[in-house]
Amino acid sequence: MAGERNLKGAVAGTLKWNVIDRVATQLLYAVTGVVLANMLTKEEFGLVEAVMVFQAFAQLFVDSGFASALIQRKSPTDLDYSTVLWFNLGMATVLYAVLAAGAPLIADIFQGDPRIVPLGRVMFLSFIINAAGIVQTNQFMKRMDVKPVTMANSAGLFAGAVVGIYLAVTGHGAWSIVWQTLTLGAVRTAILWYVSTWRPMMRFSWSVLRGFFAVGSGVMATSLLNTLFQNISSLIIGNRSTLGVLGYYAQANKWSKMGVMSLSQTLTSSFLPLLSEVQDDTERYRRVCAKTHRFTGYVTLPALILLTLMATPIFHTLFGTKWDASIPMFELLCLRGIFLVLSLLYGNYLISLGRSKLLVVSEAVRDGAALVAIGLTFGALSDGTHGIIIFLWGQLVAGILSWGVSLWLTVRETGRPLGAWLLDLLPYAAISCVSALPCLWIAGLGLHPLAECMAMATAFGGVYIIINFLLRSKVQKEVLGEMGIGKS
Repeated sequence: MAGERNLKGAVAGTLKWNVIDRVATQLLYAVTGVVLANMLTKEEFGLVEAVMVFQAFAQLFVDSGFASALIQRKSPTDLDYSTVLWFNLGMATVLYAVLAAGAPLIADIFQGDPRIVPLGRVMFLSFIINAAGIVQTNQFMKRMDVKPVTMANSAGLFAGAVVGIYLAVTGHGAWSIVWQTLTLGAVRTAILWYVSTWRPMMRFSWSVLRGFFAVGSGVMATSLLNTLFQNISSLIIGNRSTLGVLGYYAQANKWSKMGVMSLSQTLTSSFLPLLSEVQDDTERYRRVCAKTHRFTGYVTLPALILLTLMATPIFHTLFGTKWDASIPMFELLCLRGIFLVLSLLYGNYLISLGRSKLLVVSEAVRDGAALVAIGLTFGALSDGTHGIIIFLWGQLVAGILSWGVSLWLTVRETGRPLGAWLLDLLPYAAISCVSALPCLWIAGLGLHPLAECMAMATAFGGVYIIINFLLRSKVQKEVLGEMGIGKS
């Protein structure tokens, strides 16, 4: 029991610093994003989004899933860490050379805009910069010591914000986002190397790399499919429509990801080390699965439903009416995000059990559903922003279907009944729907956008907490207890 309490304390500490990291990240990211969104045009955002599509795919090959394999392995050695570092750096360098040479071909996909070529060749340098810090981040996460990672992320974001805002104010357009990205990566990586005591060996082992392949290949294939799932929309929209329409989608996608991926990354980095630690104790593992699943439902469902409700006042508060075309896209992406967060959590369960290859099955189903939805809604994309909304409805349905498959695989591998998994989520879904009712009333009052945001957040949060309190929610009691609320 003492060991379980110690592990619980370590997880609580990890979760706390992950939350701090996410809050600091999103605040800095939001401030920069608001300034840039008000100063740059939709075409300039479309240019950067075109480059980011290929950057997202290439970044996967830099790591190849070996970081997850390192976390899953109970006692990695210095040679393990060194091999992964040298592999990451080598792969990043090769990918940079390939994409820099192929930049004109990338531009041809997006109406042949020549501005994409120099933007891409500079932006792709971030592969090498970020690759240098993957192992250090992994080591801190493995030890559940998230504080140094939080400090490095925050410092990098602050430096990137200063550079990005300065360049935007001085009229550098899309280049402000490119140099913001490079500055963030460089500062973050430099701090991680400074605070870490580990230094790599001048050795590389093919046998070590092959040993990671069982877990790493599954994670890699899954990540590749997941990235395809998340970025294929930008690729198709940019090819079928204009860079301006792509810019509207880029804004909706960017701000929805702030909520969706923050939740996912916080939960993933907090829970995966814990799940890997108890993987050999079946009953204890199932208890941990139940707790992490209920906690995810308690946080994710209300957060993303509230963001959906607040979409219009949030955008009007931050941007006026400049990005109104992005609002319905943002709403649909937030709703789809609920099922994405849950699916990624289920992926953690499979990784911790060493069943990473099953992730490929899950992702293949998700991408298959997404492709069917794309085929059914493809013709609508020529209809500007209205067509994109139809397109995203199809992606929401595909996301729900793929969540069902991910849940089925998790049930099969953990041995925990399907009904138990559904009952973990049902109360929080129902309470979130009830909490949404006063927000719908507030939306019709004609308040100032900022006042509407505050009123909705207060009403929704108050109703949600009170109902959970009346129903004696154990998850809420533990959450408030860790925050020091309600303690005697």
